[in-house]
Amino acid sequence: MDVVGVLVPGSCAVRALVTATARYGRPEGVLPGVLAVAAGYTVGRICGALLPVAASGAAALAGAGLTVAVPHLAPGPRITDPLGHAGATAALPALSAGAACCAAWGSRAPAARGSLWLLAAGIAATAAALGSAVGCVAAAGVLLCSLAAGRVRRRGPAVAGLGLAGALVTALPWAVAEGGLPEGPGAVVEDRLPTHRVALWGDAVAMARAEAGLGVGPGRFGELSATAVRLSLPDGKPHSAPLQAAAEQGFVGVVLLGAAFCWVLYALSRSPHATPVALTAGVALTALAAFAAVGNALSFTAVSVGAGLLAGLATARPLRDETARRGA
Repeated sequence: MDVVGVLVPGSCAVRALVTATARYGRPEGVLPGVLAVAAGYTVGRICGALLPVAASGAAALAGAGLTVAVPHLAPGPRITDPLGHAGATAALPALSAGAACCAAWGSRAPAARGSLWLLAAGIAATAAALGSAVGCVAAAGVLLCSLAAGRVRRRGPAVAGLGLAGALVTALPWAVAEGGLPEGPGAVVEDRLPTHRVALWGDAVAMARAEAGLGVGPGRFGELSATAVRLSLPDGKPHSAPLQAAAEQGFVGVVLLGAAFCWVLYALSRSPHATPVALTAGVALTALAAFAAVGNALSFTAVSVGAGLLAGLATARPLRDETARRGA
């Protein structure tokens, strides 16, 4: 399982380099994201083995602190900020609440467990205070799902359900761009999306169809998209990680992105931690996948590191368990 965990991000990096070489692209935007996730996962595995509860609690506090302290993540209107900050402000509370809930399930002291549940609720309240209604709902949803996970006995079907939910949300931007949604639900979804967002998705789908093999090259979407050129504050991204991978790296890029998400869910299904810990992390990471499918959350280093960190913490094998196993 760990070997696959090395091969998947390595393949993502190699794919970015190959397509960049073939299409004169710029892989500088992809490689730091892959490294950020890998670094966060490595740190999470190490800290989760040494101090699983303390590390998860510290990660939750760090994520909440970044959401409050870093002004560039605030969702408020700013003329000089690029697009997509609202997605990052929604993703960080979800990941932070997930880390707090994982720490709560791992703690054996009732007082500490209660404090960690309150921390998760406070993260949701903080997101609401910052004006991120989506972040508040996401954090509260992670908390409620974590509480419900305590009654789940078999994690396999639940993890499969998370994978299905992630696949459905990932297909949403493509369906919206192609007009494939039913008339009633499609109109509701499009009314809640900015017009330029749907147009960006349409440009990405057109590029993916025209260059299905190698894509147009990493970092070239902004210069080839007519919608991105017309925007007053373009950031060169279609605001959908799957569509960006399809447009810039072709079909293989989408497959590798999906493989990374599926591997994380599989690792959680095999995690030595209790089922509530694994499912809580799975819910938080699925929420991040949803934000990345319809927004630009993964463009922020803090979000990428947080995703890898939470996955590492939830799949780490605590040293005390390893010592007990060897002793037995």
